Amino acid sequence: MFLTRFQINPARRNARKLLSSPHAMHAAVRGAFATVEDYERADARTLWRLDTPGAATAYLYIASPGRPDLTHLVEQAGWPTTETWTTREYDGLLDSLRAGQGWAFRLTANPTHSGRKTADAKETQRFGYLREPEQVDWLVDRAARHGFALASQHDGRPNLRLHRRQTQTFKRGMGTVTLTTATYDGLLQITDAGLFRRALTSGIGHAKAYGCGLLTLAPAQPAS
Repeated sequence: MFLTRFQINPARRNARKLLSSPHAMHAAVRGAFATVEDYERADARTLWRLDTPGAATAYLYIASPGRPDLTHLVEQAGWPTTETWTTREYDGLLDSLRAGQGWAFRLTANPTHSGRKTADAKETQRFGYLREPEQVDWLVDRAARHGFALASQHDGRPNLRLHRRQTQTFKRGMGTVTLTTATYDGLLQITDAGLFRRALTSGIGHAKAYGCGLLTLAPAQPAS
């Protein structure tokens, strides 16, 4: 596995298109891999996420089975004369994960629930959770099955900060997709290393093709 960071230049026209359309960004990410095996395997798939720490700053993160070639993105939406991209081996970190470890994390996800649009509808659909407490509960409910527990604050609530809570609508072919997303920053403790590695390499929740599901880690800061 590989973890890649690419800096986007939001001032460029093609960058603005990619930043506004998860469908367009999905196609650009898929184009970074020469073979199907580099993009998706039985035990891992390519996941991506956009981070926008400032109005003029945007980063694309990609976790993938194979090493990507982002030359086309540098030319279309990057900084060709100063920046390309950084790719690092991911397997060393994955192999080092153990139950009991604490980490800071970030996850952009598609918190949804299944239901019927009308009482007489025959098929169930997925509906996005729009309220912050529901989005928090969505992650709390899924933590154990993905091999981790969320750290708690002094008041017992999960140690989480939600931001970039939004509902996007974008074109996909002749149709329109509506996508509800939230970005979670928080602290976790690994409870099952195998399940947790699977979450890192296969993603959490739905809409993975559209920039959801990638959980990344950083060292947890010691309590003061």
